[in-house]
This record gives sequence, C-alpha cells and structure tokens, in this order.
Amino acid sequence: MSKVIVGVVGTGHLGNLHTKFFSSIENCELVGIYDKNIETANKVAETHKTKVYDDLEKLLSETEAVSIVATTSAHYEIAKLALEKGNHVMIEKPITTTLDEAQELIDLAKSKNLKIQVGHIERFNPALVSLEKYNLDPMFVQTDRLAQFNPRGTDVAVVLDLMIHDIDIILSLIKSKVKNISASGVAVVSDNLDIANARLEFENGAVANVTASRISLKKMRKMRMFQRDAYISLDFGTGVSEVFRLEEPGVELPDYAISYGEIGVSDKKKTIVFEKPENIELNALQHEIQLFVDCVEKDIEPIVTGEDGLRALRVAQIIIQKIKETNIT
Repeated sequence: MSKVIVGVVGTGHLGNLHTKFFSSIENCELVGIYDKNIETANKVAETHKTKVYDDLEKLLSETEAVSIVATTSAHYEIAKLALEKGNHVMIEKPITTTLDEAQELIDLAKSKNLKIQVGHIERFNPALVSLEKYNLDPMFVQTDRLAQFNPRGTDVAVVLDLMIHDIDIILSLIKSKVKNISASGVAVVSDNLDIANARLEFENGAVANVTASRISLKKMRKMRMFQRDAYISLDFGTGVSEVFRLEEPGVELPDYAISYGEIGVSDKKKTIVFEKPENIELNALQHEIQLFVDCVEKDIEPIVTGEDGLRALRVAQIIIQKIKETNIT
C-alpha cells in the first residue's frame, strides 16, 4: 500500500499533537518536522521518533502533503511555499490573517489541483458527529465558548482564536447568506479582544447569537439550536448532544428515545420525544488528520475546504470591524 508522504511545520503544543497522530496513521509516512525553534523541534522529534529539518524548503521538496501548525501570521507564507512546491496542505484555523491571502491560496491550490483543508476541529467533535442522521436546519442558534485565560493564542482576537469555531459550524448548517452582523466586545487582559458577542442574521430569517471569552473562570463550549419541531443541545466539552423533537403519534421510536407525552389538540397532536444520540468514542484531532490523509490518497474534497475557511474568516473579520466601530463611537 502506497503511503501519503507528510511533513509537519510548527512544533508547539498543537504541532506536537499533529506530529503524534501523523506518525501513527497507517496510510501515512511522516518524514519529518520543521520549526524555527530547533530546541522545541528536537524534543518533539525525539518523542515521536521522526526527523528534524533545518530547512523548510528541503522538507517541502520531500513531501506531498504538509500540516501547517505555525502561528496564524505565518500561515500564508508557509502555505504558499508548500503549494508552489506541489504539496497538499492542512492549515490550522484561521486559514490566514487576511481575506486576500486566503483567496490567493485557494486560487493557487486550484491551479495546481491541490487540496486545502482548514483545521476547524469542532466539525469533528463527537457531539456534532453524533447528529449526522438528523436533518439539521436551525433557525435560531445560541453559542457560548468560554475559556480560562491562556497566553497562548492572544496574538489574535478571541473572535479568531475561539469564536471562529462556532462561526464555521453555523455557516455549515445554515444554508443561507449572512444578511447583517452586529457585534460588541472588549480587550481585558491582552492587547486584542478577549471577549466578544455577535448576532448574525441570515437572508432566510435564521439568527445566530455567538459569544466567546478567554477570561472565564470555567470552561464552556455549548451550542443550542432551535428549528421547526426540534431543540438540539450540543456540549463540545463532553462530546454529548441531546435532542428534543416532535414526532407524529403512533410512530415507532428507537429504544434509546423517551416519550414525554403529547402536545397539541385533536388531529394536530404530536409526541414529545427526547433522544440522547450514542456517545461516539472519537478523538476529533486524530479523526480530522486521518480524513486529510484520506482525501489526499483518494483525491477527494476535504470536509472543511479552503473556501469554508475563507467564509468563516470573512465573517470573523466583519465582527472584529463592527466591534472596532462600536468602541470608537
């Protein structure tokens, strides 16, 4: 069996995990890693039994795919070089710092028939994956993504650090264009926005209220979705989802479903059903990395494309700009 030849660029906390999982995938051969911080790279290489490259171009000349886990400001430069060298790329979120950079990478990848997968890891969270059998069509979404302060990631606003996860999921679920965005937020302990709230209004009437903070006393990663005949709750922290939905009377329910009686009158009655989808044992990052290798090997589109990354970045940038305008006035 031929294997996808892969390299990892960036060996910080997340880069270390990428190296670990790439080194364990059967249809992948990790040839080495690169980081400007040689000391850190050597430690990661020793742990995962791989090679350290002291020249990025040399690594890219010996790979067919590369995972970019460097700081956001370096994404564009590294990804452009990788694509020019003929590499498929996996880029941690956000795809780049600017929309023009993201579009240039997408165009370059298309011109060379190469893949770009953006690391929006929450798309692969068990809480969301467990809902694949449901017809998700939310008209109102409430998200709360709160984290305790960590200096890592404060080089960008919390909108790009945390909120962009929920932005990406919302854009993937609501199949309509964003019509209007309003937002507010403040910098508290860093030089960038540390807490932000945004309201996204879509052309089909759907609304999303999104909050992100990295100065919370406790962690929270929850999403609540409301749609016709259903309320769905997701806890990205535990990987568990819950569904309350209305079903026609007399319909046979699965064993794991609980009936809470009926609502309505006469022929308009419906059964209130509670379901807790099976908790999927899944490491989201490992699964995400495996799917990237598979899409390169099988020449298929990634689940999270460069275009997806661009859409999420565009909305995030508008939110940041709206907050700046609000704070000025």
